[in-house]
Amino acid sequence: MSTKSKRFPPEFRERAARMVLEEEKNHPSRWSAVMMIAPKLDIHPDTLSKWTRLHERANAPAVSDLPDREKIRQLERENRELRQANEILRKASAYFCPGGARPHLQAMTRFIEEHRQTYGVGSICRVLSIAPSAYYAYRARQKNPCVRSQKDKELCDDIRRVWNDNFCVYGARKVWHQLRREGLDVARCTVERLMRRMGLKGVIRGKGVRTTRPDPQRPCPQDLVQRQFHAPAPNRLWVSDFTYVSTWQGFVYVAFIIDVFARVIVGWRVSSTAHTDFVLDALEQALCQRQPEGKVTHHSDRGCQYVSIRYTQRLAEAGLVASVGSVGDSYDNALAETINGLYKTELIYRQGPWKNREAVELATLKWVDWFNNRRLLSSIGNIPPAEAEARFYAQQKSHALAA
Repeated sequence: MSTKSKRFPPEFRERAARMVLEEEKNHPSRWSAVMMIAPKLDIHPDTLSKWTRLHERANAPAVSDLPDREKIRQLERENRELRQANEILRKASAYFCPGGARPHLQAMTRFIEEHRQTYGVGSICRVLSIAPSAYYAYRARQKNPCVRSQKDKELCDDIRRVWNDNFCVYGARKVWHQLRREGLDVARCTVERLMRRMGLKGVIRGKGVRTTRPDPQRPCPQDLVQRQFHAPAPNRLWVSDFTYVSTWQGFVYVAFIIDVFARVIVGWRVSSTAHTDFVLDALEQALCQRQPEGKVTHHSDRGCQYVSIRYTQRLAEAGLVASVGSVGDSYDNALAETINGLYKTELIYRQGPWKNREAVELATLKWVDWFNNRRLLSSIGNIPPAEAEARFYAQQKSHALAA
């Protein structure tokens, strides 16, 4: 099929323009007449509109030479065009919102696209002082985007999916790692650029609040950890702490027990009171789920709940060795404090305010499941905690088979 554009004879152009001018009086605007005639002549509406302007300009006599009826018709046409320009400006002002700055080309082309059937591209471009060629060039790019634009669009969908699937807390680094885990070969700077474009940001943890109330009269176990939060295997070192959450019905308290090896949350509890039973429930859950064998060290701060007689007796019954940090030093229980901070930043602050304990409990259940099974942790190689433990046990099994 030939790709050459049609070359219409001058007589055909003049006849088409005359028909538009004749039909114009029966329509609310010239563009409406153009849209009625152009398809019947197999002409693009913008082309016919241009022919009409050229014909009108070439054949327009001086106003003083026109008879009274022609003068009136010309003045009516000019008045109609002025009303149309005023209407376009009024709609454009409402569309772009006041502010003084010239709108971006993308916003202007969207406005033209929405109103081109009513006023025509040429009329809108004249009023908005934008070249029609700029509009058509933008449309061409949208219809046939370059390879980078197409890839960016696909990546934007993947980035937003990863961000939404992870509590909307991931920054560019975590999103990049997750995309690479899914097999997408993308540069980190590309993820950063596209997240800036979409307005997606990760959360930033704030400063923690002290919740520990030490009991100076009660004897405490020694600090066996000495800030060395590393373990050679699961069920060797657990750390515990609790934090508080404000609700419409008052404060509720959330306790966590974390296995240090892969940062798996092995026990948790939400309570309306901060009594010893509350942290004991989290411990019982951890013991039930893990059923540890061998020596397990349980480390906490000097909160009165953790150094109480009932709690220390339960640790001894389960065969866990108690370890307690110093008073008022969060670094002595830094890992548990870190988990508390992530919990507050990624869930509590983002999804509050909270109605009651039940709402916090259900949300905590979902967050713990996500944290253990899907959240990427840089401290263990940007993989989820459960996956890190599964890898460890798989390696142990392969070594046993090899032996």
